[in-house]
Amino acid sequence: MNNLKRTGIIGLIGAVMVGIGEFLLHYNAAGYNEAHYGFFVSIANWRLITGHFITVLFVPFYIAGYWHIYLALKKGSNKMALAVLILGVFAFVIGGMWIGSRGMLGFMAKSYAAGETSLALLDKYQMLMETLVQLLRVIVLAISIVYVTAILKGNTLYPKWMAWFNPVLILAAVFLLFFLVPSIGIFLAPTAMNVTHVIVFSASLIALKNKQTAL
Repeated sequence: MNNLKRTGIIGLIGAVMVGIGEFLLHYNAAGYNEAHYGFFVSIANWRLITGHFITVLFVPFYIAGYWHIYLALKKGSNKMALAVLILGVFAFVIGGMWIGSRGMLGFMAKSYAAGETSLALLDKYQMLMETLVQLLRVIVLAISIVYVTAILKGNTLYPKWMAWFNPVLILAAVFLLFFLVPSIGIFLAPTAMNVTHVIVFSASLIALKNKQTAL
């Protein structure tokens, strides 16, 4: 197996496993009551604990996934490929910090609902940690712009149609599905960033299945 395929598979495994962990942390069949993170209250403790450890252990696999994309882009523009790699690593270090806090947030929300935790503590969490997920989304937008530009300029290992499989476009489609087809979207939205990257890494592996390169 060549390095291009190996790193893509590792990234895909990371996206799938973090997606499973985040689904355990966030999914609530009753919907997502954002007030004081109320949707966490009915989520079982075992899900918060299991989801926490799965996400934390597999987030680093995303770095291999972005190395895979770097390998595919660098022939066309090493500078743009390097920018995607750096932004990708930066994004998922930040994302890992955010997702690593969600299990604890679930227990805080349960404690608040039981009258044991002050609202001020949840507000502090929101200030410190929810800022990170917004920053993550901005960085994913920047990644997508550079990624699409590099592909459309040509000479990468990717065919031009891979420009459609950029993270921000797929992420937007996942959230749009949540609003337009909630019966499906309710299962995807809790782990939208990971669903996005499962699609990106899968499409990349398909597009590059006959390509070879070295690290």
